[in-house]
Amino acid sequence: MNIKLRLIAMNFMQFFIWGAWLITIGTYCSQNKHWSFTQFGAIFSTMGISAIFMPALTGIIADKYINAEKLYGLMHILGAAVLFSLPLVTDPSVFFWVMLLNMVFYMPTLSLSITVAYSALKSSNQDVVKTYPPIRTWGTVGFIAALWTVSLTHNEKSSNQFYIASVVAMALGIYAFTLPKCPPIFKTKNKTSMVDLLGLKAFTLFRTPKFAVFFIFSMLLGAALQLTNAYGDPFLHSFGNITAYQDTTMVKYPAIIMSISQMSETLFILAIPFFLRKFGIKNVMLISMLAWVLRFGLFAYGNPAGSFWMIILSCIVYGMAFDFFNISGSLFVETQTTPEIRGSAQGVFMMMVNGFGALFGSLISGVIIDKYFTLANGTNNWHGIWLCFATYALVIAVVFPFIFTYKHNKVAEHAVNHA
Repeated sequence: MNIKLRLIAMNFMQFFIWGAWLITIGTYCSQNKHWSFTQFGAIFSTMGISAIFMPALTGIIADKYINAEKLYGLMHILGAAVLFSLPLVTDPSVFFWVMLLNMVFYMPTLSLSITVAYSALKSSNQDVVKTYPPIRTWGTVGFIAALWTVSLTHNEKSSNQFYIASVVAMALGIYAFTLPKCPPIFKTKNKTSMVDLLGLKAFTLFRTPKFAVFFIFSMLLGAALQLTNAYGDPFLHSFGNITAYQDTTMVKYPAIIMSISQMSETLFILAIPFFLRKFGIKNVMLISMLAWVLRFGLFAYGNPAGSFWMIILSCIVYGMAFDFFNISGSLFVETQTTPEIRGSAQGVFMMMVNGFGALFGSLISGVIIDKYFTLANGTNNWHGIWLCFATYALVIAVVFPFIFTYKHNKVAEHAVNHA
């Protein structure tokens, strides 16, 4: 089978697993289990906790010891078993630990999938910068397919979403063992330093100013990403408590409305080579930050009736906010690091975005919402919540250009020469 088609299938299932529960778990916890946002924030933070160490750890293992595609498959098989057990848990404290175990297995697969894809494309003499983004769009299609599956089967509040994810995770885990071989590149016997021996060389990138600043802002934008993932669906569901909005499409199928965000990803992913060539990585990242401001601001003023267009536009803007940083960031790491540490470096990038960023965004936002934006009757001031988030993103966007001063000419030239 054509390598592109094989990687498309991998990306489709990779993000279908996540899409089956990531957006709707907030509704499951708040409306099915009736847990507080502080409790939900802790549960959602498991993604960040696991991403702090697991992607980097598995990146080291893939660089040094085990074929990346085999490690990738094993993680999904183990994750499938844990996902299948989640519906049996009724206590939020226990749910936290079970979800943490699930995330320990899933989060490394995000960076491992990139490592496997880049290796396969290079082995077949294809340009990564030009070829990978269109393949990655099928991951977004998978995410959308999962959202529609869960929504149309009315499982947004049901534990069935975890069973759906489990079945696909098992299928991908088995499929991964048939992917092109991605053997370790790093040869331990030729290295003598303790840093090389332990596979920690990728962490020395923090000594380089351009990478140190890049990773710090990766963390800050990772927090913004988790805010929209955690609270977007509960926000749309909250309109169901208002009589005037109960029969609107947005209230009936909020996950489908949220899937517009992923639909827009497919367009913006395809635009990444052009924007990298035209503006360079620094400006592309800045555009992403400004898009987050717009994303949150539109949510603050949107509703299912007269301002429904704001909700739709916010979902469209999400594609730019997400892709312009995440995909461009992975390409930046790929083009600015040496082959022997690329797997580890991608792991570090994911650690900052989905690790420290997710942990920071999940824990603090849950506490802030419960303390400052939860009314006496138990409802939430969503207008204030989204304005708070928009202000956070705006501060990041204002500070970024003055701190991240590195000239990204090499990345821009690389995109030009290979687009």
